[in-house]
Amino acid sequence: MLTVRTMESSEREEVAALIYDSTNAWYKKNRGFIAFGDVAGARQIVDTYELLDPGCTLVVYDDVQKRLAGSCFYHPRPTHVSLGILNSHPDYAGQGAAKMLAARIAEIAAEQNKPLRLVSSAMNLDSFSVYSRLGFVPTEFFQDTVLTVPSGGVAVPVPDGFQLRSAVLGDVDAMANLEMTVQGIDRRQDFRYFIENQQGIWTTTVLERLSDGKITGFLAAINRDGTTTAGPGCMLNEDAAVALIANELNRTPGKTRIVIAPSRFSAVVQFLYSLGAKNVETHISQCKGEFIKPNGVVIPCFLPESA
Repeated sequence: MLTVRTMESSEREEVAALIYDSTNAWYKKNRGFIAFGDVAGARQIVDTYELLDPGCTLVVYDDVQKRLAGSCFYHPRPTHVSLGILNSHPDYAGQGAAKMLAARIAEIAAEQNKPLRLVSSAMNLDSFSVYSRLGFVPTEFFQDTVLTVPSGGVAVPVPDGFQLRSAVLGDVDAMANLEMTVQGIDRRQDFRYFIENQQGIWTTTVLERLSDGKITGFLAAINRDGTTTAGPGCMLNEDAAVALIANELNRTPGKTRIVIAPSRFSAVVQFLYSLGAKNVETHISQCKGEFIKPNGVVIPCFLPESA
């Protein structure tokens, strides 16, 4: 019998192993490569989510076999709930573990009377079907690009009258207000987490107008062995997005980086192509409930999941 419950602290390593096995099995079968070279990358996911949202990890437990069949993270926020990385173990394929987890988190969002948001692979039809059957509606299309940063770095086209600088805790409210303006959600808890950087793996940059100090864009990024992804970010326009992305890439000359770009913003996509970026996957954002279409550039990420 399979049951859904909150992860126990003693199960963190088992959840990491489940994420490792499940994710690698899907990528090997469908893409011909694996996502995690070792379980350390999956363990980082569990640690990050528990640090950001303690007690918000659900598991599906097999009461007969005494093992985990699936896991999922979720993020309650003032304006919405985000559904994070969801995995079901390959041994439980077709037994409904993923559906059970997604349905329970949909119940949590409904109990809080909030929309439920997520970003998922557009290439994984199994997961798309789970979400679609629950009433999720696609809202934005993204392309996952991978590039090797030139050893000499890239030019950073900072707009006239603006400057780039590292974010500080005093910027949290301004960043949250910007995102509320652009896409109608509040994630100031996440921004504080990025800037405090307790794990020593995050950078956060803002684009600031010199005349009045107004923040018109920001970009967080994770940079650790095996995970070098730019995002999440939010910008008023494409010029701000390109400047912030270029600045972030220059932190790691000669290294491979991942940038998840919203496909409808051609200037951002073409900038990445000009650096030799290649598309390796596609993702879609989805929402169950009220959704406000962004009136600026939004760059998601997957550690933590952002929608």
